[in-house]
Amino acid sequence: MEIPTKAPFSYRDDPAVPTFDDAGPRTVMDAQCGLCARGARWIARNDQDAAFRIIPMQSDLGRALFAHYDLDPDDPASWLFLDEGRGYTSLDAIMRVGRRLGGASRFLSLFAILPRPVQDAAYGAIARNRYRLSRRVELCALPDPDIQKRLLT
Repeated sequence: MEIPTKAPFSYRDDPAVPTFDDAGPRTVMDAQCGLCARGARWIARNDQDAAFRIIPMQSDLGRALFAHYDLDPDDPASWLFLDEGRGYTSLDAIMRVGRRLGGASRFLSLFAILPRPVQDAAYGAIARNRYRLSRRVELCALPDPDIQKRLLT
């Protein structure tokens, strides 16, 4: 869902958030989550313009952005997608990434037909169990050069 309490690019005025290149879509993901690592590879494969950058949630920048948007970096229930300075979380973030990537990825928007409570419950169940559903990995250690060139830490 969109984080409505924050103005676009509000993190630029937050002294706790380090300055970073925010020209383009940015995702803040759990760098130890196998599902998130697969998501990062999917973004890298489908981002024809190479515009997306991935920020590990465990980095100083990732932690500061999570805190800015009132998300808990120590117990993440979601991930964060920044697009044109606006923050989005959960399934809404995934659908927006799909629309932004275009092509077959736009089919992710079909989740919008589900009522919001169903979307939130489904996403929450997966997020809470992500380490059980997929092994732990180190996103920053993945040898994939398409991932490495997209990392902002």
